[in-house]
Parts: sequence; structure tokens; C-alpha cells
Amino acid sequence: MNTENQAWDLVIEPKSKWYDLRLQEIFRYKDLLLLFVRRDFVSVYKQTILGPLWFFIQPIITALTFTVIFGNLANISTDGLPQILFYLCGITLWNYFSDTLTKTSETFTANANIFGKVYFPRMIVPLSVVVSNLIKLGVQFLLFIAIWIYYLLKGNTIHPNAALLLVPFLIILMGFLGLAFGIIISSLTTKYRDLKFLVVFGVQLMMYASPIVYPLSTVPEKYKWLIVANPVTSIIETFKYAFLGVGEFQWTYLAYSTIFTLVLFLIGLVIFHRVEKSFMDTV
Repeated sequence: MNTENQAWDLVIEPKSKWYDLRLQEIFRYKDLLLLFVRRDFVSVYKQTILGPLWFFIQPIITALTFTVIFGNLANISTDGLPQILFYLCGITLWNYFSDTLTKTSETFTANANIFGKVYFPRMIVPLSVVVSNLIKLGVQFLLFIAIWIYYLLKGNTIHPNAALLLVPFLIILMGFLGLAFGIIISSLTTKYRDLKFLVVFGVQLMMYASPIVYPLSTVPEKYKWLIVANPVTSIIETFKYAFLGVGEFQWTYLAYSTIFTLVLFLIGLVIFHRVEKSFMDTV
């Protein structure tokens, strides 16, 4: 039988170089990616009473809580903007980042049973989280737009501008930043299980180190560099500036976040690709 022209499902090859990430395989398994996206979306809300309505309820409750605690009790400035709109603007994009980071950080430990039975590019799983979270982001973004239009028609001090053109880029950047952090943490937790207990705390701490509940303008000058060093800061500030007309939008800040994300994502890919070859021995 002539086997030279047969298309094999799996080819066993010698040990690859660290830079050979085989990203082309992800395109070949695009149908599997869509199946994982459907699984992620359905499994979370399948046995809940309110189902996808939680997409709306969660940001509303969070924004109202921030309004009471930080706006009314702590009396933190919102740069003269309606408090509910200010908080919802930051929460909308932050939720996408935090959900992506948290879920992708469990890639190896949560999917060990699947990974041990059949081969497919492991990167498909964290990528499916990024895509499925886009659906949630889309719903919450519509909620934000509805409230934004309401205050815009009321004649509040809201000044949308040309930076709105950057919104798709900001969403992509935030998704890849969450993915980059997530796959690095997921790779490390195969050996150091303690990290998974620090993820929730770390994400919460990172939120308060980002201009979500306060504007960057209220941060004392001597501490501002610490907040700006957080790559999430410029993304959130640019998002606020685009829709609300407030915030410190600077190209240098956004360039820093972009470069940081790209470098971290490449590092994450290399670590993830290296760990996926032997993680079954440690998980």
C-alpha cells in the first residue's frame, strides 16, 4: 500500500525548538475552538434560574455598590461625572480582563482529564475563554451604551471624541493581556499549586491598582507612576476618555501597555508550549 501521499492526523516528530509554537495548528482546529466557546457559554448558566440575565445583573450590582461605598461614603471624586456611569465605564472593560485571566489561569488543572485522553492544540482552550468572554462583554457593553446614551441626552458633562475609534483595539488589547497573564499562571500552577489561591486576591488587588473606582487625576503625583506602571491603567483611562471625555489619554501610556502585552503574551506562549509537553506528569 502506498503511504507516501496519505494525510496523517498526527505526525510524531523530533523535539522541537522553543520558538516553534505551532500556531498554525490552531487554525486547523477552529471547529473545536467554536465547540469550546459554546461549552463555556452554556455550562456556566445552564442550571441557573436567571441564566444570561446575570450578564446585566452583575455589573449593575457592582456599579451600585461602588456608588454607595466609594461615591457616597468615601466621597471619592468621579471628575464631575454621574457616579453610576463612571463606575460602569470602568467595570465593563475590567470584567472582561478579570474573567479572562481567572478562567485561563485554570487551563491545565481544570482540563487535565481532557488533555490526558486526546491530542489537540492546548492553546485552543484558553483562546476559547477569550472568545466566549467577548459574548459577555458584548452584552454588558450594550448595557453601558444604553446608560451612556441616557446621560448624553440629558445634557450631562459627557464629551465623546475621536478616541472612540480605538475602542476595538482596547478590547483586543485587554483580552490578550488577560490571556497572557492567565496562561503564565496556568503553566506555573502545574508545579506550584499555591498560585491558584493567590489569583483571586491578586486580581482584586490589581483592580484597586487600576483607575476603576477613582480617576487617575486624584492620584498624588509622587505615586502616579506606580498606577501608570500597571498596563491596565492606560487601557481603562483611554476607554473612559473616549466615551466620557475625562481621563488622562496619552499615546506613550497606551504604547507602553501595548508593548507590555505583546512581550508578556510571547513569553506566555513559550512557557505554555513548554509546559504542555510534560504537565500530565505533575498535574
